[in-house]
Amino acid sequence: MTTTISSPKDLLDLAGQDLGVSEWLEVPQRDIDTFAEATHDHQWIHTDVERAKTGPFGETIAHGYLTLSLLIPLWSEILEITELKMAVNYGLNKVRFPAPVPAGSSIRLAANVVSVEEVKGGGYQVTVAATVECNRSEKPVVIAEMVYRYYG
Repeated sequence: MTTTISSPKDLLDLAGQDLGVSEWLEVPQRDIDTFAEATHDHQWIHTDVERAKTGPFGETIAHGYLTLSLLIPLWSEILEITELKMAVNYGLNKVRFPAPVPAGSSIRLAANVVSVEEVKGGGYQVTVAATVECNRSEKPVVIAEMVYRYYG
């Protein structure tokens, strides 16, 4: 479900609102391997399918930071601003990885707008409570606060 607003100023009306959830996004082994190449993090729990079968998770799992980076496409499904000059990922608060994401599973984002405030330069800073769910886990796989700045 996408919430569409016209301008960054309209974000003020979303403070305190639950914006719903994104669609499910698969996290295949090939994406995990590509992330390992890009970040030089080749730990066997992520990339060695055979060895991971005997490891603590029984299979390969996605890097926590890969899952975190997927907030970007998932968030873009939840909020659209039609008259936007620029959006900046300003940072994250309180990031935790309570459960792993097994290779081949799917994740989705649930988002709630915590706060919206005006910033210098005509922008608006939005803090979003983000919970990433996995179709193969009862626990969330990421809990974080995303902070974005939007300029119209």
